[in-house]
Amino acid sequence: MHAVVRSYSGAGASPLFELLEERKNEVESIIRGIAGFVSYTLIRTGDGGATVTVCQDKAGTDESSRVAREWIQENAGDIGAPAPSVSEGAVVLHLT
Repeated sequence: MHAVVRSYSGAGASPLFELLEERKNEVESIIRGIAGFVSYTLIRTGDGGATVTVCQDKAGTDESSRVAREWIQENAGDIGAPAPSVSEGAVVLHLT
């Protein structure tokens, strides 16, 4: 498995996460449609938030990053949230 963590902070990050929370059903539908999807977590922090996507392989997490970027451009481009800090790698342990 492969995971990608996208962390958003700074101006516009909190409004972005408010929008993501308001439209979580739409976000879920998009993310669940990714080939090899395993799990997705949306985390609120004091100054924005983070997402964690786990897929069967890197192709899946790459696709999740692409659709996330597209969704934000189309639905939250006017919010002005900065690009996320991205960390990714092989999953060593995954518990549910």
